[in-house]
Amino acid sequence: MRKCIRCGAEMEENYTFTGGGGNVIRRKGSSGKAVYPKAAVCPKCGEVSIYVDEEQLKKLMD
Repeated sequence: MRKCIRCGAEMEENYTFTGGGGNVIRRKGSSGKAVYPKAAVCPKCGEVSIYVDEEQLKKLMD
């Protein structure tokens, strides 16, 4: 559960980015390991938080 940094409300998680194909995070100097970030949205104030889930984070750090 993510909490909004602006208002403290519980955020809705697991939103994905679509279109453009540029929504990839790569470790500097790595050509093969790419992860796809997700977003959480606050239903109270609209704040958006971009994050990498645990499974994708492990892939990036290996």
